[in-house]
Amino acid sequence: MRRFGQDISTARPRVVAALAGRLRDLDLAEDAFADAAAAALVTWPNQAPRDPAAWLWRAALRRAIDARRRAAVRDRAILDAPEPLPTPEEALMAADEPIPDERLKLIFVCCHPALAPDIRAALTLKVVCGLSTARLARAFFTAEPAMLQRITRAKRKIAGAGVPFEVPSRPAWPERLEAVLATLEIAYAQAYEDAALADRDAAPFAAEILRLSGLLAELMPDEPEVLGLAALVRFAEARRPARLDDMGAMIPPSEQDVGLWRRDLIAGGADLLGRAAEIGRSGPRQILAAIHAAHCTRAEAGVTDWPTIAALYDVLAEVRPHAAVAVNRAVAIGEARGADAGLAELARIDGVEDWLPYQAALAALSAKGGCPDQARDAYTAALALQPPPAERLWLERRRRDLDVA
Repeated sequence: MRRFGQDISTARPRVVAALAGRLRDLDLAEDAFADAAAAALVTWPNQAPRDPAAWLWRAALRRAIDARRRAAVRDRAILDAPEPLPTPEEALMAADEPIPDERLKLIFVCCHPALAPDIRAALTLKVVCGLSTARLARAFFTAEPAMLQRITRAKRKIAGAGVPFEVPSRPAWPERLEAVLATLEIAYAQAYEDAALADRDAAPFAAEILRLSGLLAELMPDEPEVLGLAALVRFAEARRPARLDDMGAMIPPSEQDVGLWRRDLIAGGADLLGRAAEIGRSGPRQILAAIHAAHCTRAEAGVTDWPTIAALYDVLAEVRPHAAVAVNRAVAIGEARGADAGLAELARIDGVEDWLPYQAALAALSAKGGCPDQARDAYTAALALQPPPAERLWLERRRRDLDVA
């Protein structure tokens, strides 16, 4: 049953994107997929489909058409003829065509300029990526009811404004690009923060954003921030094979076995970042990529270049002032200039006490600075924030180390 659940989770973004493009209705697409997924959990254990995505696509489309028929009858409307069901050949092709293209199309639809800038990425992450409202609220540092209200309003606006479900012409891309990039970046962050990819909702994002960022770089080779995003994802994914120890615990980048890093992805990231630099318009994703690249230089230098990383975070904090950037900057300063300097920077940040990375950073810097009681309290607070399994094992180990020190 767990494997079938993973198949459903993996297929969801592609199928929902394809349904939304076909039906022109975001809510109906999500509801139809949910119905199909429920049916799959009953049917598949008895007879597993050869192509889960194609099965879900066909089942959801049927349910959507039935729902529209029932609604038309209730409203006493004249029912338009439904679009034909996919042929068996189309169903078999669903894992490759047209669903992946439909997902990219829907990302552009949800990032329509008719929507407020702060909701475009959130709506896309909800509809295309399937993130829960609770997880979105955490990612955007807001309350869950407020996030739900924003997403509901955005869906209504798309429906009411008659936003076309199509990729806009190339001249219209720039006005949507920032929201598209923000969506891909946040989606990837959901996978990156889970070293073991244990979360079924976020696990598919790692490979998918790697693919989509590369596709976008091919489509827009003269946009440096597009190249920067593709580069940072490659630098980060290059280290994934070394992110877990034999017990399944997370390993921080500075302690990973560089022999396990994927040199092909590092080389690809370096090429993309170099091309972005040649264009000459710097931005936050290029700076983030440079930070990841600095971590990767340990494969050649043997040590982590914390002074360079801290300096890059100084620049990033200027162009992207955000609590997450501030916390990571404090960690880098703590490594480059001493624990006291890092703790002083952490003390300047407000409103992040309930954020796991903050408590983990506070614990690590406190332990490094010779404050075991403060470190123990911070590790306990971090563990109370429900970290993913690999991160939990690492935090528990660090807390135990304080007890035996």
